[in-house]
Amino acid sequence: MTQSSTPRNNVPNSMAQVGITMRYTFRDYLRSRRFAILLVIMLLVSAILTIVVAHYRPAGPLASVLSFYSTWWGSFATFLVALSGVFFGGDAISGEFQNKTGYFTIPNPVRRSSVYVGKWISAFIASSIILFVFAAITIANVAYYFPGQNVIPWQFAESFLFAWFYLVAVLGFTFFFSSLFKTTSYSILVSALLLLVAFAIIEGLVSDLAQIEPWFILSYGSQIVGNVLAVTPHLLPSGQISYVPTYPAHIVTTTSTFGPRAVKVTITTFNVTIPEGLAIITAYFVVTAILGLALFERKEFN
Repeated sequence: MTQSSTPRNNVPNSMAQVGITMRYTFRDYLRSRRFAILLVIMLLVSAILTIVVAHYRPAGPLASVLSFYSTWWGSFATFLVALSGVFFGGDAISGEFQNKTGYFTIPNPVRRSSVYVGKWISAFIASSIILFVFAAITIANVAYYFPGQNVIPWQFAESFLFAWFYLVAVLGFTFFFSSLFKTTSYSILVSALLLLVAFAIIEGLVSDLAQIEPWFILSYGSQIVGNVLAVTPHLLPSGQISYVPTYPAHIVTTTSTFGPRAVKVTITTFNVTIPEGLAIITAYFVVTAILGLALFERKEFN
């Protein structure tokens, strides 16, 4: 007499679910138009910078290796990170509601947290590819204009790590708004406006007009990406100019005189310190990631 065995459904554990979600989402990112568009934007920016430097030979960027990195990488890395976050994280969760894909995924024995984390990791990998390619093009230009010199100083390595860490917070921020809205256009628009426009305006108003340190703004924390590459020119006894790495002072006060009555106006400029910048970026990631996951867990597909 044979004993009939009842088939059991082997449900993947949470880590396996994260891996499956990450693999298929990352594959979709690589095949999507958004990845191609962002890659083209990055290549166009790199091409324009390459042509401008090759044609005009500006003295500032070509003064030293760090000056070149400060002008090239320090000016565009944070913008590229913000753009990557909008492209890959702006509709990562809201698309589940608008495109109705969540109706087929969530009823299965799949944890929402696994879907959330898997999508976040795939967005992080896709964004990192864009950032790595931009860094490789930057290093290639430095190697061309400064042959025989150290083309990867520790300041650039540190700046790259800061940009990578900033990407973590940006994706947490965009995933939060993607979980907040059920429409992809809203989540993408709000994320893009805040990261690319609004934060810079608020930071300027708070710093320049109110004379208050904007420690609560994510873009203020991202200043460490460019500030670590800053240099100060020093005149040597031989008459040559040496460019010394100098991190900007935390608070800089300048007094200017205007008008015939010699009205004095004092302006205070704030530069985020490295510990403060890392703390701001960490706080944004932790808070927005937790809130985004909580919203996704509670939101119903109806």
